[in-house]
Amino acid sequence: MRTVDEIFNEALTLPNASRVVLVEKLVESLDFDEDTTHIDGAIQELWIEEAKKRIDQIRSSAVQPIPGEEALARVRQLLES
Repeated sequence: MRTVDEIFNEALTLPNASRVVLVEKLVESLDFDEDTTHIDGAIQELWIEEAKKRIDQIRSSAVQPIPGEEALARVRQLLES
């Protein structure tokens, strides 16, 4: 069986659009059982709606995704300023 890191590294080789589809499928596959996650239902619903909004923005090309490493580098740069 492959490790999570191996699967992650393989997923990074996919085009952005395919990675978005993969992320969407993974999020949809999650079982949000409030008894085990201890997440307030209202907050959970807001996060789900935000995730759907962002997926729609990417699909409609309203925003362009950037690699995680680049996003973190930008945040670090802002924090150092």
